[in-house]
Amino acid sequence: MKKLWDKGQGLDADIEAFTIGQDRELDLRLAPYDVLASKAHAQMLCKVGLLSDAEWQQLAPAFDALYEEVLQPEFKLDEGVEDIHSQLEGMLTVRLGEVGKKIHSGRSRNDQVLVALALYYRDAVQHLRQSLNALISSLLDAAEKHQGHLMPGYTHMQTAMPSSFAQWFAGHAENLLNDLEQGEGLLKYLGRNPLGSGAGYGTSFPLDRALTAELLGFSDLHYNAIAAQYSRGKNERLLTQWLAELAHGLGRLAMDICLYNGQEFRFFVLPDAFTTGSSIMPHKKNPDVWELLRGHANRLQALPNEVRLLTSNLPTGYHREFQLLKEAVFPAIDRMEQLLFMAKKGVEALQVRANILEDPIYQSLFTVEAVNALVLQGHTFRDAYRAVGEEVAAGRFAWKGNLQHTHAGSIGDVGIEKLRKRQEVAI
Repeated sequence: MKKLWDKGQGLDADIEAFTIGQDRELDLRLAPYDVLASKAHAQMLCKVGLLSDAEWQQLAPAFDALYEEVLQPEFKLDEGVEDIHSQLEGMLTVRLGEVGKKIHSGRSRNDQVLVALALYYRDAVQHLRQSLNALISSLLDAAEKHQGHLMPGYTHMQTAMPSSFAQWFAGHAENLLNDLEQGEGLLKYLGRNPLGSGAGYGTSFPLDRALTAELLGFSDLHYNAIAAQYSRGKNERLLTQWLAELAHGLGRLAMDICLYNGQEFRFFVLPDAFTTGSSIMPHKKNPDVWELLRGHANRLQALPNEVRLLTSNLPTGYHREFQLLKEAVFPAIDRMEQLLFMAKKGVEALQVRANILEDPIYQSLFTVEAVNALVLQGHTFRDAYRAVGEEVAAGRFAWKGNLQHTHAGSIGDVGIEKLRKRQEVAI
């Protein structure tokens, strides 16, 4: 099958393989989006008179059949085809003849790729947000389940103040909820239609770009054709920055669980299915799932820098470096989907140890409670602080009172219902 840009000259086989890179494999996921965008473009061409009604009547069912075909797992690119866009146009031409050759009028492969990527990224973000929302729900469910179970809170890796498993679970849930909400802004940017910008400078054909935007579910246009080209790279930068923020939160969750699962802490018990053993130490139950999750999350946090370096210092217009963005971004999307699934599965399997704070080692957690109790009796805060500090220094500090934490965000009110309401709005 000829290439879309083929003018009859041959191409060195090594150069062809190098320039195609991984496009043949990676482009398969763009196939349904390219079909949808091509169908919308053809419908618009009919409206503006560049295709006849009869030709559109031929094309519409052919696009629908092609869409179902590319969704099948056995769909592959033919030998010698450099990308999915060449494959699909070639298939239409074989099946419909001359009319298949007409659908490229008014567009470049440049904006054809842009619109397929935008549609794919939009779907990917929506799917990731659904998976993230499911993880947040699992964290909030765990918070609700363990509202009465206390745990130590730390600063500087030192025991600091009483906390609770409900506060810990809800804290991670709210942190990830912020990322869920941030994804809305990303979807808004991905909701602009680049189709019709051509090679970056528009076309002399009387295109109706608003129609293709409507047909494809975009809320707006990238109006200026040059600005539409700037979205190649910017889409990926914004997307990978979002993935990196999300990965940061997942990595922090994973680190906590790895730490609190250790024998010195024993706040959590991990089921055997989530651990591995040692070849020489019979007692070991290693938190491999959470360690790998932490490692993958850390790798994802490096991704925005790679994307930024790939797209920096490029003058206006298309450049072949953009092709390499797919090699960086597509696997990252798959990895994040896997991490969200495993994190949800892992959170739901966590077993909490109750009555942790009964151990005398945690008496120092309650010094602030003692200070506050003296303040409520009429002492100034500084005098109360000094008095309790002297008891600690002398080894005489002991506290057996009741915790009186009632304000929003404290262990008496971790905000589960408020966070659930934010979830409903965000998703």
